[in-house]
Amino acid sequence: MAQKRFMTLADVGEVLNISSSQTYALVRSGELPAIQVGGRGQWRVETQVLEDYIARAYQRTAASVKDGIHVEQEL
Repeated sequence: MAQKRFMTLADVGEVLNISSSQTYALVRSGELPAIQVGGRGQWRVETQVLEDYIARAYQRTAASVKDGIHVEQEL
């Protein structure tokens, strides 16, 4: 079965293991790009965009660890 192109914020939160309010905050801040669709303006995140976000988070974390900076903030 083909992978879905877009995910709901609930799906994104489940992948990242964070709450829906944390997911919405990532979208609102622009840190996690998303689009609004439909008459109700429901948010959707492209699967590849989420994968890119995760890859960037790994890079930031690795750089922080290398520089000796303790990373306490959760994704």
